[in-house]
Amino acid sequence: MTEKKIKVLVVDDQQELAAEIADILRTDRQLDVLGTAVDGADALEKMSDSVPDVVLLDIRMPNMNGLVATSRIKAEHPDTKVLILTTFDDSDYILNAINNGACGYLLKDIGGDTLIRAVKNAYEGDTILPAKIARRIADAAKHVAADREIRLTRAFKMSDREVEVALMMYEGFTNRQISGALKLSEGTTRNYISSIYEKTKSENRVEAIQAIKAVLS
Repeated sequence: MTEKKIKVLVVDDQQELAAEIADILRTDRQLDVLGTAVDGADALEKMSDSVPDVVLLDIRMPNMNGLVATSRIKAEHPDTKVLILTTFDDSDYILNAINNGACGYLLKDIGGDTLIRAVKNAYEGDTILPAKIARRIADAAKHVAADREIRLTRAFKMSDREVEVALMMYEGFTNRQISGALKLSEGTTRNYISSIYEKTKSENRVEAIQAIKAVLS
């Protein structure tokens, strides 16, 4: 029985680097490198002919960068795994790319064997995060959370617990889910939500979430 090959597309405006990465991947018989692209727009055009299983995508490119390309690729080809190629200095983009559908990050100085293994693992559904990138994500998440909490507290004079409930409302959690996560009775949760309505000058959940979104965006 013939082993299924994993189709891979390499996208980087530095064509010499893209070619080097492609050559490394071609050393593994399980990988079928479809070719290279110079930016996100070029990648999408090439994907109209042959859809890869995994896209290795540089984050900083002209015409269409990795963030926009990730979103477009996942919208048009949801089963395709997107692995971001990055340098350590690109950490500001980490959360955005993952939010756009990327399944992980690879540092550009990655070794050949590790690169090949990462592509296979991404294809199998794993999240690929080098340790130092994972630490940056954790730090960035803490910073984002703290910033959001400060904004809500300043805008609406919410208590710490009200901020927690408001953020969970904003993220789409139901009352029951909020109660379970925060270990509150549903009655207590409803009381907090009523207070949030009052402080955001809202008549209902939709209006409250819109008010919260206006402060956080």
